[in-house]
Amino acid sequence: MDIRQIKTLGQLRRSGYRSKSVKDELRDNLIRKLKNNEAVFQGIYGYEDTVIPELERAILARHNINLLGLRGQAKTRLARLMIHLLDEYIPVIEGSELNDDPFQPISRYGKDKVAEMGDDTPITWLHRNERYTEKLATPDVSVADLLGDVDPIKAAALKLPYSDERVIHFGLIPRAHRGIFVINELPDLQARIQVALFNILEEGDIQIRGFKIRLPLDIQFVFTANPEDYTNRGSIVTPLKDRIGSQILTHYPRTIADARQITEQEARLNEEQLQQIIVPDIAKDLIEEVAFEARQSEYVDRKSGVSARLTISAMENLLAAAERRRLLNKEKQTMVRITDFQGIIPSITGKIELVYEGEQEGPAIVAQNLIARAIRKQFVNHFPDPEKFRKQKEASPYKIITDWFNEGNTLDILSNMNRDAYGKALLQVPGLKELVRKHHPQANDDLMFFLMEFVLFGLAEHSLLSRQELVSGYQFSDLMRSMFSMPDKPDEEDTDEEEDRFK
Repeated sequence: MDIRQIKTLGQLRRSGYRSKSVKDELRDNLIRKLKNNEAVFQGIYGYEDTVIPELERAILARHNINLLGLRGQAKTRLARLMIHLLDEYIPVIEGSELNDDPFQPISRYGKDKVAEMGDDTPITWLHRNERYTEKLATPDVSVADLLGDVDPIKAAALKLPYSDERVIHFGLIPRAHRGIFVINELPDLQARIQVALFNILEEGDIQIRGFKIRLPLDIQFVFTANPEDYTNRGSIVTPLKDRIGSQILTHYPRTIADARQITEQEARLNEEQLQQIIVPDIAKDLIEEVAFEARQSEYVDRKSGVSARLTISAMENLLAAAERRRLLNKEKQTMVRITDFQGIIPSITGKIELVYEGEQEGPAIVAQNLIARAIRKQFVNHFPDPEKFRKQKEASPYKIITDWFNEGNTLDILSNMNRDAYGKALLQVPGLKELVRKHHPQANDDLMFFLMEFVLFGLAEHSLLSRQELVSGYQFSDLMRSMFSMPDKPDEEDTDEEEDRFK
């Protein structure tokens, strides 16, 4: 029998239904999932051995929870996923604004309804998705917003004195009764507002405007906070922290593999892009490596953090760069190129906070440096480390390539080259194709061209070639020649023009 067919309190009693507290619901459903080896927090990667076990222990202990971590660490997502541990439906007294339990009503409306109608009290069924309430803490949040206040309009409409509790307009927290209530960025909440939460967390009840009423609220509280907030904007008052059962530290992905799973899941890419633009695994790893490098960079403020949103936006921009080139060249399909990484710079500059030295460099230059360091780091995972041959004085596998540039040859790789021009340019360099074939024999033609370009960028980052940025692309040349080349000396006419300009 579908429990939603039960329409009255009497039918509910006869069905044998028993009410549970929200914390017991979460605990019981978590126990069931763990026994059945079911995934509890789906879509969360990198927390399997750290955050998720701690969160599960907090739920088993029936604790209110504070998730503490830098921005972009899935704190809010974890809180939202907790609704899947609630029962699918619970019974409430029909018309109750506080989700009154038919067996234990707490509001004046609910109590009066049961007293008046008894077993004929009408009930309705509340889905778990409607039992989640979220509030972003901002300095303008008031006690009335969270707890409630006297409503003069209600008093006038019902012709009630202000002493009657029916004139109360309940705030967000009472309306979250029998559900999950999340406050994001808790330190941004003014201290006096945080104090108003003491009784709710410790005794589970509230008082509004001096009314002598007790509302024994049944709520699972989840707070999120950023350690940066403790110094920049505010703090969590000590007595409130003392009343939060478990504080759980979150973190950024610790491996490229975990980071890739997050990016691939969250990036907003449509089917057309996925079918028409090929993204090699190396390109995906480079995207994640940029974020890893940013989190270690001396130019980036580590206390502010580097959100996972950086790599998500970067992936979207990378495909957009490749898609634009495909459209300009009227090609049916294309593969991402290293030159397309110019397109992710806006995704980086808007997602990092620079320290003073970085501000002097400029966000765009810092972004370029992060991409360069990511290429250098990933290059040795796919090709021989050039440093090894310098130290051991072995014959370098890159000698044929570098010798060609040493002879004065240059190579331009432009952003909007079509496939044929791109491949033709790369095939000019002797030994480049053979090197790629040796280390990646299974690569098809498109991947081979990508890897050939990757080799050139990798050699430039290991100071074996010079890489100069053009208006739209890059030029590769001999390192020593580019270091010592001087601008052409202006002729006498040009010099005279310059002198005349300053007269």
